[in-house]
Amino acid sequence: MTTIDTPGQPPPHKDPSTIAAQPRPATGSSSSSRRSESARLAVLNAADDLLVEQGFEGLTIEGIAAAAGVAKQTIYRWWKSKVDILFDNLVLDASTALAWPDSPSTPADLRAYVHRFAAFLGEAPAGRVLQALLGHAQLDSRTADLLHGGFLDELRARDVAHTRACLDPAGDDPDERAALLLDALLAPLYHRALVLRRPLDTAFVDALLDRHLPR
Repeated sequence: MTTIDTPGQPPPHKDPSTIAAQPRPATGSSSSSRRSESARLAVLNAADDLLVEQGFEGLTIEGIAAAAGVAKQTIYRWWKSKVDILFDNLVLDASTALAWPDSPSTPADLRAYVHRFAAFLGEAPAGRVLQALLGHAQLDSRTADLLHGGFLDELRARDVAHTRACLDPAGDDPDERAALLLDALLAPLYHRALVLRRPLDTAFVDALLDRHLPR
């Protein structure tokens, strides 16, 4: 699985060279491999686009196959369900969109990350994927296990560690302080996006950050 620490910015559509880092089916000749990779790219892009257009309930393997121009059986060779396709999209896009600097060390680094997180959750197609999977995870234990075990737990541990590096080291229990601060910064973003269905605009994020972090 692609690590969530890869630097860079999220491309509007998947870069085949990035997708190549994902688990791939065994292939034969180089031309067959290129066709296979092209089909995977088309499926991942189609799933993103259709989720935004039709929502999670309207998204089907049949629809993804038609939009991607591949056979349904081709999709089932690589993924068990639409949840697995969306999950691969989420991990892939988050690896760039939610990247930190190599060595975060200041409150400014944390502020920049919270702005990136807000843009990801509120605007990016992959943010819609995360919202959809979070909702479905409330009803489906397999989705919950996949989302937490394969993405959210790792993301949380990384973000707490980087948040700790951005804080004044003085004081007791820096891990707990970092975790509480991260909760105070990210929980309102989830609430505004998932519950209130309101935009995560720059003014809102800056006001939130100003309550908890120095400029």
